Formats: sequence, C-alpha cells, structure tokens
Amino acid sequence: MDTILFRPFKAVRPAPEFAAEVVAPPYDVLDTKEARQKASGKPYSFLHISKAEIDLPEDTNPYDAAVYAKSAENYRTLLDKGILTHENKPCYYVYRAVMGEHTQTGLAVAASVEAYDASRIRRHEFTRVEKEDDRVRQIDALNAQTGPALLTYRQIPEVDAVIKKTVSAAPLYDVTADHGIRHIIWKIDDEADIETITAAFAKQEIVYIADGHHRSAAASRIAKTRAQNNPNHTGTEDYNFFLAVAFPMEEMKILDYNRIVKDLNGLTPDDFLKALEKDFIVVPVSGVAKPEKKNEFGMYLVGKWYRMTLKTKPATTDPVKLLDVSLLSDLVLTPVLGIQDLRKDKRIDFVGGMRGLKELENRVNNDGFTVAFALYPTQMKELTAVADTKQVMPPKSTWFEPKLTDGLLSNPI
Repeated sequence: MDTILFRPFKAVRPAPEFAAEVVAPPYDVLDTKEARQKASGKPYSFLHISKAEIDLPEDTNPYDAAVYAKSAENYRTLLDKGILTHENKPCYYVYRAVMGEHTQTGLAVAASVEAYDASRIRRHEFTRVEKEDDRVRQIDALNAQTGPALLTYRQIPEVDAVIKKTVSAAPLYDVTADHGIRHIIWKIDDEADIETITAAFAKQEIVYIADGHHRSAAASRIAKTRAQNNPNHTGTEDYNFFLAVAFPMEEMKILDYNRIVKDLNGLTPDDFLKALEKDFIVVPVSGVAKPEKKNEFGMYLVGKWYRMTLKTKPATTDPVKLLDVSLLSDLVLTPVLGIQDLRKDKRIDFVGGMRGLKELENRVNNDGFTVAFALYPTQMKELTAVADTKQVMPPKSTWFEPKLTDGLLSNPI
C-alpha cells in the first residue's frame, strides 16, 4: 500500500494548567440545555466553542449563522488569552482513555481525506445531510476540526512499541471528565518515532470508522471545496486531513444500544407475547434480563422482564441481516409493532448501554413507553464484516465507550 494514511499535525491544545477547565464532552452527546448547565460558571469550557448557542439567547436555533460566528469568536478568545496554544511542530499524540477497569490506548492523528474517499478509511453508517452541514459550517468558521473521529485498526507491533516507550514518560494531560473517565495524553515529537508511525500505517490496507461518520464526511466536503478554490492545490494542505483518534480494535469496547417503543401497535400485552412466540422462546425472569450472547434479547413489558431467545438462526450470510439489531427490526419492530423507519418513527427511541438496563425500566415506567428491548452488544468483527462488504448498519447499532473528549486536541486547517 505505502501511500499516506495518517500524518502528524500541529495541534491546538490547552496550556496544561487549563486542561481540566477546557475539557468538555463531545458536542453531540449533550443537548443545548444540558450544555448550558454544564458550562455554567466555566468560561474556558470547550462547550462555548462546540455548542456556542449556549452563549446566545435561549430561543436561538443551534444551526443559526450567529452560532458559528460566536463559536469562532470564543475560539479566538481562548487563543488570544493563551488558554489554548498552538503546537510548534507536527506531532502525533498517544491518547489513553480509562473507564473503570477498562483501558484503551491509541493515537491522535491527522487522517487522510483521500483514504476516506477511497474507502480505505471505511465507514459503516449513513450520514444525515443536516448533521454534515452543521460540521462543515463549524469547521469552516473556526478553520479547525475540534471533534475527533474515532477510528479503529488491527494491532501493529511497531506502533505498539512507540506507544509503550512514550507512555513511560510523564503525560501532557491527565484529566478526569464525565462519568469519571480519565483522558491521558502524551506527545510524540521524536522524528524517528513519527516516521515509524507514518510508515507503519501507510502499509495498512484498511482502518475503520467506529464513531464520527459526520465529522469524517464533513472533512471530505471541505477538502473538495477548498481544493477547487485553491489554484495552487497540491494535496498536502492541512485541509486534506482530518482529526482522528485511532485505537487497536482489540482494546475497544462496544456497549449495547437498546430500543424502547411507545405502544404495542394496537395489541394487548398477551397478544404481543403470543406474536413473539413465532420466532422466539420467551421466558419470564426474575431481575433484569441482560442478554449474555448473540441472538438473545431482554424485554421489559408491564413491569416484568423476559428473556427472548431466537428459535432458528437466520439462513443468510449477509452481515447486516445477521446483526441482532437487524433481527429485532425484521422479526419484531417492523412486522409486529409497525415501525418501518428507525430514523423517522417517533414511536421508538434508543438508550445507550452506558445508562444501564435500569434506565429501560425507568423510561417504560415513567416516560410513556410501553416496551423496552435490551440487546447483546454488536461485536467488532460484525462491524468490520459490514464495512468490508460496503454496506451500512441500521441506525443506532453501536455505542462505543469511553467517548473521546473535546478540547484537548484540535486540528487547525
């Protein structure tokens, strides 16, 4: 392969003494109200950049032009005050995330848009135009990518060796953010180490997007526009690369992504249970019914938990149809509950596994939902199988934890 996949970048990052004040959750895990509360009394929080509507009147549309202008203003202010600083040379960074007993260690990089366009950086989800547009406008306003895409790759011994050497020294940052997750970052500025990493990834045929499809797609759109507007375009400009953090897939953690539905499509609970028996063995259980393996589901209905086990394995080799999220849709959500479009139907909602199965009970008992389904987490090998056949997963198929954080590393373009 030997064409560039990743390269180092000149990061914009907090002065170390301000890192804990700057660090913020990703822009897309909070709504405006939550962001406003979280940033209250924290003038240096990166939420003033990633969710700048919090500094405008409460009725401001998050996609209003004023929001992107405010974001750029807030970004410049933090730079002018020295809260954020410019790295003086292109570097890679080791990024370690620690969540309870789980630790994953990877690299912050500038990833090639050309590789993304060629499906060498491979996707597994559709994107929505309005969310892409939002990221394009944000990046254009700041001339920087401030939210990293989450990538995953098969372990590379040469890269592991550089990471191991790097983490033996003191880190740039060690901050604890939401949910008690530690984010620890080291700088790789040794030229030999940088070359080792660049060369090792140049040999990789494929890496995968785990999370951040809209960030990646927006970077591709910006690169095309800027190339067309640059008569001296060479392909090496910063806009031809996008901010990403890549972890070995052996270290990554995918949690369940569960479903809750508002009604039973006109059925009584007894009729609904009978309808499920066509394809599932349905057994009531005491306590929560947490799926322990593929093709096993938990269901919470009328104050009771049930374990649903698929009777017959599907007769297909299609990696999308084999996903548990697809089986639930194809056998229950669509034919029995009448939900045709997971993206648009207002009768269904989704609960990430980080919130636990008690949250499913809470939503059914208190929030106007009737039934909840707990799923076994999608596996990494299922994600790569779908991506390798150039297909996409159903919406809300994977919930990666720990999430990356905003503010510690940005990529100016």
